[in-house]
Amino acid sequence: MVIAVLAIGLVLLTSLVIGVYGVRAARSTSDFLVASRRISPNWNAMAIAGEYLSAASVLGLAGLLLKNGLGTMWYAVGFAAGYVAVVALVAGPMRRSGAFTVPDFAEYRLGAPRLRKLCGCVVLVIMLLYLVPQFKGAGVVLALVSGTPYWVGVLLAGLVVSASIAAGGMRSATYVQAFHYVVKLAFIAIPAVYLVVHAGPGTRAEALNPEWGTHFPETTPVEFTVGTRFSLDEPVTVTASGGERVEFAAGEHTVEAGAEYVFPEGAPIPHPAGLPELGSERWSSPLLDVGGYPLFETWSTLLAITLGCMGLPHVIMRFHTSPTARTARRVAVGVIALLGLFYLFPTVYGLLGRVLTPHLVLLQGTDTVAVVLPAQAVPGSVGTVLTALVAAGAFGAFLSTSSGLLLALAGGLSHDLFQGSVPRLRLAVAVGACVAVLLALPAQLIDINVLVVWAFTVAASTFCPLLVLGIWWRRLTLAGAASGLVVGAVTATGAVGWSILLPPPAGWLAVLLAQPAAWTIPLAFGTMVLVSRLTRPPDWAEHAVLRLHSP
Repeated sequence: MVIAVLAIGLVLLTSLVIGVYGVRAARSTSDFLVASRRISPNWNAMAIAGEYLSAASVLGLAGLLLKNGLGTMWYAVGFAAGYVAVVALVAGPMRRSGAFTVPDFAEYRLGAPRLRKLCGCVVLVIMLLYLVPQFKGAGVVLALVSGTPYWVGVLLAGLVVSASIAAGGMRSATYVQAFHYVVKLAFIAIPAVYLVVHAGPGTRAEALNPEWGTHFPETTPVEFTVGTRFSLDEPVTVTASGGERVEFAAGEHTVEAGAEYVFPEGAPIPHPAGLPELGSERWSSPLLDVGGYPLFETWSTLLAITLGCMGLPHVIMRFHTSPTARTARRVAVGVIALLGLFYLFPTVYGLLGRVLTPHLVLLQGTDTVAVVLPAQAVPGSVGTVLTALVAAGAFGAFLSTSSGLLLALAGGLSHDLFQGSVPRLRLAVAVGACVAVLLALPAQLIDINVLVVWAFTVAASTFCPLLVLGIWWRRLTLAGAASGLVVGAVTATGAVGWSILLPPPAGWLAVLLAQPAAWTIPLAFGTMVLVSRLTRPPDWAEHAVLRLHSP
């Protein structure tokens, strides 16, 4: 699709031009990391919203809705609710602390350079976990619209983002991310509204009635890129790639990777093993239900996303660009409004995708539904233009989020772990981008939202308790903070990593590993409180806390 490639190229070129515009302002560490605290509230709110609306919001949310059901809309609730917690608990005090980064705050509050380095290591873990799905999304989208290999989009996104951030730092990132919010909102909203109107009353009714069964809306070729096990409620005759006809009886079947079959119009959609049937009661459940324990899964996911937002280093860093604490809170309130507006639209792609592109579940390509759906729903030149808009908006999401993540990663590498300077910060941006690209290359088949929630879980289990207790409890000690950080990082990273990279166990244990926030967050809080009770807080603790809350 030439139009889609041109649209993506235009977004990339504009991002580079805007990024280079900020070069003249980045002459010191303060310029590079917090734009010398001179960003206006309106620009800041748009930039934060642009940075926060990542691949998980633009592609992953619609894909999870298609695959796992209506309960996945709790992700959107958690993403927006996280900023309510930020406004209430951390935005103002963090700005008054005068710190550039979360490790800066830890050293200010507890007076320990060693704790700063420990926090710097946690920053690297969170930022890399969050960067990988952004670059993965870039590779998937570019491969879809241009036919290039997956690695080309990953490498291209890494080069563009690292070049613009290394050039101008936070000021460049602010302008680029504000521009990207407008691009994302317009390029996702306009096709969504058009698709709803064009779909017609029949398709809209089927999309809004999930209990109805689904069938292929037209003759559809399905190429199984990986070995797949699925079941059929009724027999169906398909055509193999060699032209021979194959009979699938009702029941379970297994196909090998590389197999290709053409399903006729009206054929029932096969049900992949382990996923809810697209027209079933489980799919239409208002709770997350992937492992069979919907209430626990929903609660744990909401905890991870809402509290994780408070602990994301690139989110916290943003509030230091505001001139005062009151302005920082105003910015956070503006972000909530901008996020609420955006999250009206990913639902459209997931619901219409259930009716028009159900085969993406079989192909394990649900992350691409927002890009594939327009051409499927509106064949011809109009569908091509709509696909180009969505692809360009998705690329804007990858670039804007990656910009903030790389900046926070550079701060962790250079400013927090080593002596900071602008040349070292720029080198750290390049190193961080290289590592993230290398990690994204083997992550093509992992769901974007799974990786993002992993990052949120680690943030919620480490920096969230550190910030909440450090701001609101003067009894927090160095030993307590360090113990809680280690316990939270090890348990959250280990649990989710096991569930993704190793064969999961059965029953409750599998759910506890896949959704660990419900127990890792209380464990980290409890460890910090218990160890702090057994040790003595620093002499200046009361003065430090008073400064955080005084106008």
